[in-house]
Amino acid sequence: MNLPISVNQEELSEVLLTVAPVRPVFIWGAPGIGKSALVEKFSKDVGMDCVSLLGSQLAPEDIIGIPRISEDVSEFLPPKMIARKEPYVLFLDELNACSQEVQKAFYSLIYERRIGEYHLPKGSVVIGAGNRAQDSAIVKTMSSALINRMFHVQLKVDAEKWLQWAYEAEVHPWVTEYITIRPDHLFSNPPKTEEPFSTPRSWHTLSDLLKEYDKTGISPKSETLKMLAYGTVSPSHAGMFVAFTKQLGNKNLLSEIIKGEARWPAAPEERDVLYFLAQSFRDRLLLELPKDKEKMDANTQFFTHRAKALMKDLAAINFEMAQLVVSDEDGKALPDWFMVEIVRDLPRLISK
Repeated sequence: MNLPISVNQEELSEVLLTVAPVRPVFIWGAPGIGKSALVEKFSKDVGMDCVSLLGSQLAPEDIIGIPRISEDVSEFLPPKMIARKEPYVLFLDELNACSQEVQKAFYSLIYERRIGEYHLPKGSVVIGAGNRAQDSAIVKTMSSALINRMFHVQLKVDAEKWLQWAYEAEVHPWVTEYITIRPDHLFSNPPKTEEPFSTPRSWHTLSDLLKEYDKTGISPKSETLKMLAYGTVSPSHAGMFVAFTKQLGNKNLLSEIIKGEARWPAAPEERDVLYFLAQSFRDRLLLELPKDKEKMDANTQFFTHRAKALMKDLAAINFEMAQLVVSDEDGKALPDWFMVEIVRDLPRLISK
C-alpha cells in the first residue's frame, strides 16, 4: 500500500492520540523510520502498558489460544500476554508479514476487540504496523477484510523532527551535526542488494557504537570509523560521514574556500574530505543560486564569480569531483544559466 498522503512523527502522534482510542490504526512505512518507537511513546503518554506481538513469528493459536473442556463444553483460553484485566495498548507489529491464517485470527481482535469470549478491557487500544511492498521487506498481501477493519496512515521521514528527538535522546554529536548538514541522508530507500542502508534507526545504531568508543576515552581510528559507518548506513552516506568527521576541526573550511582564504584539499589522502566538500559545495550552489539570473544581487554575483573560479580549481585537482558538483542528482539540477557559463569555461564537464 502506498497512500497519497503521509504524516511526520509529530502528526502521527496526534493521529494515535485522537483516532486510536476509537478505531484500530495501521501504520505503513519503510523499515527503521520509527514506527515502533512512536507506538511505545504513545503508550507511555497515555499511561498504558504496551504489549507487542510480532506478526511474522505468530501462529493462529498464539492469538486465539488453546481449547479446554469446561462442564461438557469446549472453550478457548486466550494467551496470558493478551488476556489482561487492565486496559493496554496491543501493538501488532509486522502484521502484514504474517500468514493468511494468522491474519484471520486477528479479525475479531482488531475490529471487535475480543478473542472468543474474552474481550479486551475497556479503553484498550489496538495498533498495527508494517512495511510496504516497495520497501524490499518480507510482506504478504493483506486481506481486504483486514484492511477494511482499520484506519490507515503512512509515516514519512522528517529530518527536522528526528533531530529534535535526537538532541533530547543525546544521539552522538557527530551524527546530529552531520544530519543537520545533510538531512537528505537521514533515509535512503532500501536497496535491492544485501547491504546496509540509511534510516533513522541505522543512524541511531551508529550513534550507539560511537558512544561506546567514547567510553574508552579513545576516538576510533580512521579504519575503525569506516568499518562502523559502512556497517550501518548506505555506502555513499558512510563515505561522506567519514569525510565529515575528518574535517570537524575546521567546520568553516568550505566558507573559507569560497572567500579565498583556503584552497581545495589536493593531497591524495584527503580525497574523501574533498568529496565531502564537493558535495557540500553543490548543496550551497543549489541553495544560493537563483533560477533567474536577473534576480541576482551583489552578494550573489560575487558568489557566482567565485563559484566559477572554484569549479576550474576543483576540475584541475579532480575532474570527477567537478563533474559531481554539476551532475543532475536526485532530480536536483543547478540553474540553466549557471550551467551554460560553466560549460562555456569547462566544456568537458558535461559528459556525453
